[in-house]
Amino acid sequence: MDAYDEEPEALNGPEGPAGARRAGGPGTPGEDTGPEGTGTTGTGGDGAPDPAPRAGLAALSPRYRLVAGGALAVVAAVAAVHLGMVFLSLAPANTVSKRHAKAVEGWVYPEFEQNWKLFAPNPLQQNVAVQVRAQIRGEDGDLRTTGWTDLSAEDGAAIDGNLLPSHTQQNELRRAWDFLGTTHGTDNRPAGVRGALSEQYVRRIVVLRLRRDEGLDRAGTIERVQVRSRTVNVPPPEWSREKVSASPAYRVLPWWTVTGDETEAGAR
Repeated sequence: MDAYDEEPEALNGPEGPAGARRAGGPGTPGEDTGPEGTGTTGTGGDGAPDPAPRAGLAALSPRYRLVAGGALAVVAAVAAVHLGMVFLSLAPANTVSKRHAKAVEGWVYPEFEQNWKLFAPNPLQQNVAVQVRAQIRGEDGDLRTTGWTDLSAEDGAAIDGNLLPSHTQQNELRRAWDFLGTTHGTDNRPAGVRGALSEQYVRRIVVLRLRRDEGLDRAGTIERVQVRSRTVNVPPPEWSREKVSASPAYRVLPWWTVTGDETEAGAR
């Protein structure tokens, strides 16, 4: 009999007619058969791949997931309460902030105090310039009074076009004048110890500026200085019907005597 008369098992036997084993057969080297003999690797009994490992909260046990979820809920609630309290402390007075004023103040102050308002109901609408003049005793003994020097204009010129203006140019004179205004009455008299301190602070600043910028120390000895403010309303836009006065308003302080230590402090 020829090869065509051989049994089918002989053709599909372990060696086969070509001497090669059948792919996926039970004895193929290097093949890892599954539990059902399907010849797949890393799959379940139904041929599906194994699920990816869980990460994050899903990897925790149900008990710990419950604890973590509760902690996140508490943190979110505290953050919401904090933001609400800070908002009420900064927002303009309203029914809610008035009713719960004690609770808001107890939460915010002093740890979370803010010195600015969220919605300023009355923003600054005036330009305030601080000006100074001095009385100088010359070498011949004569007393001469200088003209007014606009210190705010000098600061503005130094800031204009400057990408990195100094804190002194921006705030020193302005904050000093605000400090004096809040510690003096309408009669320009100091109220308490802070009023006298604000006078000394402003006097030191103006003497320093006169000696440094105007060079008045070379013309004689600065004996007295006088400070005033010039306030002008910011004009409204063209489309506005609001009418404001364009005339400047002045607040003139009395003459201050410059002491020796203030003159030396200005020189330093």
